Amino acid sequence: MRYTTIGDGDRSLRVSAICLGAMKLGSQVGEAESFAVLDRFVELGANFVDTANNYQFWVEGFDGGESEAVIGRWRAARGITDEVVVATKFGAQPRTSGAGLEDAEGLSADAVRAAVEGSRKRLGVDRLDLVYPHIEDRSVPLEETLGVLDGLVREGEVGLLGASNHRPWRLERARALSDARGWPRYEVAQHRYSYLQPRFDIPLPEAGHTHASSEHLDYVAQENRDGRPLALVVYTSLLYGAYTRADREAELSRPYDHPGTPARMAALREVAAATGATANQVVLSWLMGGETPIIPLVGVSAVAQVDEALAAVDLDLTAEQRELLDAAG
Repeated sequence: MRYTTIGDGDRSLRVSAICLGAMKLGSQVGEAESFAVLDRFVELGANFVDTANNYQFWVEGFDGGESEAVIGRWRAARGITDEVVVATKFGAQPRTSGAGLEDAEGLSADAVRAAVEGSRKRLGVDRLDLVYPHIEDRSVPLEETLGVLDGLVREGEVGLLGASNHRPWRLERARALSDARGWPRYEVAQHRYSYLQPRFDIPLPEAGHTHASSEHLDYVAQENRDGRPLALVVYTSLLYGAYTRADREAELSRPYDHPGTPARMAALREVAAATGATANQVVLSWLMGGETPIIPLVGVSAVAQVDEALAAVDLDLTAEQRELLDAAG
């Protein structure tokens, strides 16, 4: 397993190069299989798990919090302490059962404190390792959200701070404001990103998803060059299985319906054939080895998917293979 460091100074964390997306655990994936997935992930040396307080309210029969709760029960059953880093997100949990993001809890000071307390209880921890506002809430001043997060860090309830689905200018404004006030800044950004690229003139169909643009990548790279650490974690890294399943490829949403998609798929298959790896593993290696450091978040629902994903850590693409992938499309 390879590891990387997120954050700066005494609050930094050493995490595995691939992050486990636990969205389906505890809901679509039952408790026994969820435990087996988490067990295998840790057995293979990985230690970075991602969840959110609203997973999966949109699935019939669930209201959110199921993923955090099953992780909490797994931690208790296995005696897990700080050897596994669990990141969670808040701000996008509907306040009313059956509602959607139009009724999200938001990022007011009261909402943030309540969300953090709820996540701590479900996960069974005194301090959350890493928290992200899940989506932007422009109805609340940045000062209010960042101020309450500063308080939670000082009180020991939260470790690192990140921001999910934030536009680059909002992320920069927040980091600059935190620096000016002497508050801890956002040190991790989370966005949707993968090898196939969508058209940016067509919105993604998934509510709340913000795809990383070239501007996001440039901003992250420059901040790190300037000695202002900012990690990038990317979700939907394997596009719901579209790289290895023809039925899922055919279901790719309209933003991916452009000439670059088949060109990139052809390049991906060529590199996969040359390396003997799966297309998923090539995508993960491509993400991890680029100019801008990226931690892929891989959503899994079975132990075999854990094995496939983590094997990508040992796949090193040649410069020629990377050039072929980059130039396609």
